[in-house]
Parts: sequence; structure tokens; C-alpha cells
Amino acid sequence: MKNILACVLVFLFFTAVNAQQNDGYVKPTDTAVLHKIAKWQDLKFGLFMHWGPYSEWGVVESWSICPEDEGWTQRKGPYSADYNTYVKAYENLQTTFNPAHFDPDKWVKAAKDAGMKYVVFTTKHHDGFCMFDTKQTDYKVTSAKTPFSSNPKSNVALEIFNAFRKENFMTGAYFSKPDWHSPYYWWPYFPPKDRNVNYDPAKHPERWQQFKDYTYNQIQELMTGYGKMDILWLDGGWVRPLKTVDRSVEWQQGIKYDQDIDMAKIAAMARAKQPGLIMVDRTVGGSYENYTTPEQQVPAAPLDHPWESCITMGNSWSYVPGDHYKSSLQIVQLLIKIVSRGGNLLMNIGPGPDGEWDPEAYKRLADIGKWIKINGEGIYASKAVAPYSSGDIFFTQSADDNTEYAFLLSKENDVTFPAVINIQTGNARKIKKLSLLGMGQKLKWNQHDNAVSVTIPQSLQNGNGLKYAAVFKISY
Repeated sequence: MKNILACVLVFLFFTAVNAQQNDGYVKPTDTAVLHKIAKWQDLKFGLFMHWGPYSEWGVVESWSICPEDEGWTQRKGPYSADYNTYVKAYENLQTTFNPAHFDPDKWVKAAKDAGMKYVVFTTKHHDGFCMFDTKQTDYKVTSAKTPFSSNPKSNVALEIFNAFRKENFMTGAYFSKPDWHSPYYWWPYFPPKDRNVNYDPAKHPERWQQFKDYTYNQIQELMTGYGKMDILWLDGGWVRPLKTVDRSVEWQQGIKYDQDIDMAKIAAMARAKQPGLIMVDRTVGGSYENYTTPEQQVPAAPLDHPWESCITMGNSWSYVPGDHYKSSLQIVQLLIKIVSRGGNLLMNIGPGPDGEWDPEAYKRLADIGKWIKINGEGIYASKAVAPYSSGDIFFTQSADDNTEYAFLLSKENDVTFPAVINIQTGNARKIKKLSLLGMGQKLKWNQHDNAVSVTIPQSLQNGNGLKYAAVFKISY
């Protein structure tokens, strides 16, 4: 009876989590989109990059010009005492932005060696500065006002997408729906009050139509002049139809106006130019959020739809001097936990004002790459399998269901084993073979009920050379 009750409680917990995470999810009907999503789900590990002139100050991307009293919107530095003075100085960063060491090929090599398989790059964040050669505004990296415009690689987004695509990465364009520089979103006639549009679109439909056209045209540019695109990653979920607002979510309570930008029209255009395009209209739900994006968190249980955790390698999304980077052990174990729940990890690195990553980022990627070369078969193209995890052991399953991988997380960088490890596989299927990835030595094991006991030779218990997590391959 206790076992039955426990199973019921687990089922109810998973159901509650799925309902919470899956609110409003609509499965696409386009077979090309479904095929692309399935391919993307197999990749498991991607690179995210937030980059713009704000890296010159080492401040949070965009948010310091937002007139809200939140921890992440605080203004600092010599211009911080007066809002308008600060915004003017912030926008003037365009005139000094010159990342002369920008070399996307170096990033590609480091990301590929680490086992990353796709990239999402911020073509435009909320501040409206465009890291691509848009024709809709002069607030862009290729403007004559920007020193870097004279560089042959000045169309940064194009250079990044081309470099990663050459190495068979899926490419994704991050694009902010709100634009705090555009006079069609923050109309200069009114002061901005918060992150939202600063006028009522219903009272000024002509101006709102100008913003819709501006947004449509910029996305059209990205879908036509930047090569094959796999993902359109739309951020700024307060730009949405008013009817989709969830008042139980605190940040959505401030949305007072209908900010409908006609996603149906945008999607039709984008997919006409990029068949099978995955669209990620974050937090809005419905037909244009083809996968969900829990931010800086790992769901406690598998979700019943495609998803991706977007998580920073450091503490910040954008470049901050001396940022504290997660350890290689933390990152590898994050990847394992996310993949065991059926998700992808999109790991963010913020380039600096010179166009380089912090040396610590390269070190982390090199460490991850060494681990992934031994254990990647349990990560890529895998799927979640019950019981998902048991203590410090996390599970994945091969696509054909014939192999399970049990990831034993280490408390230290170097893996050490007890003399006997008990793996609660959760099933009674007859095991044909059991091995330890990266080790050629045969192991003795004994299967009983829904578990298997593995005897670890003394020679492997310490000094085995394994890092972060050991992976047992179980074949049925």
C-alpha cells in the first residue's frame, strides 16, 4: 500500500509540474517544423550569446535604461543620478563600440570542441541596438556612427551565423520584440514608465502600426539575408495580445495595453522564407511558442513538450569584468540533470567589449569537451526514462530503448567509487551487458528486482582519471 501511495504521489507531482510548465502549449501541425524540433531535441547542448555596446560598461544588458525599480535595473556609474542623462550616455556607447578582436571562428572551435551543437545569438536586445545590418534604423553596429562599422566583419550577426553554420551548427536568432530605442514603441512624446509601450496603442493605432511594420521588416531582414535559419527566439513576452496575459504571474500584472504585433503574419512570412523554422515566442504560449524556455532553472520533472533551460555560465547574461563562472563540474552536472528530464541546455557566454570571451569561459568549454568525448553517447539523441534519477544517479535512454545510461554525479572534480554501487534502474528487463564509459575493464554485476549491483575493482575506485560524473552503459 505504501508503494502504491508513493507512486500516486509521484504521478500527481509530475502532472502538476507538467501542467504548470505546459500551460498554453500547442503542438505544431507543420510536419517540417515537427521534424526540425525533433532534430533540435537530439542536439541537447547549445551556445547562447548576449552582446552589445553595453559590454563596454560591463552592465546588465538593456535593463539599466528601464525605469523600473527592480534589482536588475539599477543604474550605476557617473551618469546614474539622472535618468535622461544616463540614457543619453548609454546610447552614446554606439560611438565607441569597437570589438577589434572579434573572431567568430575561435568561438566556433571552442564551442564545437565542448560538444555544443547549436547557437542562439542576440541580434537585438530590448535597448534596440542591432547587431546586424538592418535598414530600419541607424542604431546598429554597421552604422557610420559605430567605429566597428569599418571592420570587414562589422555585420556581426552574419559573421557569427556563417561561421557556426560552416561547422554544422543549427543557428538561432534571438530578437527582442520590445524596442526601447524605437520612437514607435517608446514614443518621445511621453516619458517611459516601465518596460511596456508608453502609449495606448488603441488610442494611437497609426503609431502602433508603424511599430508592427518596423518589427516585421527587421525579422524579414533576418529571415532573408542571413542564410539558413533554424530558430527564431523571440524575447520580451510583455509584447503580446492582452487576452494572453496571465494576471497570476507578477511581471505580467504590469501589462495594461494590447501589444499585439500580429504573430500570425510574422510566422507566415518567416516560414515562407525559412521552411520548418522553430519559433519561440517566449512565455506567450499558443502556436508560436514551439518549445518553452525555463530561465536559470532546471524543471524538477520531465515536461510533456519540447523545452530548453537557458542558463548563464557566469552570474550575468552580458559581460561583467571579473564575473564568477560556474565550475566545470557544475556545468557538466547541469547538462546531465537537464538531459535526464528530456530537455536541452542553452549555455550563455557574454563576449566583452574587445570581442573576446573571458579566458575562464574557454577553460570551462575545454573541460566539458574532454568529458563529453567520453560520455556524449549518453547525452545526444537520448530521451528521458523513469525513474529519471535516484539519489546522485541520473538516467537517460537511447532512442531505440535498448540502452540506458546511468550518470553517477561526483561530489568532487575527480570521480571516486565505493566498492559496490547499487543502481536503481526502475525496471526488471534482463541486462545483457554493463560497462563503464571510458574504462575498458570488465565489471562484475548482479541484477535483482529493479536494480543492479555493480562491483568496482579496487584499481578503479580511485585515480581512475574520470571527472565530474561517471557513466554506466546498460544494454538490454
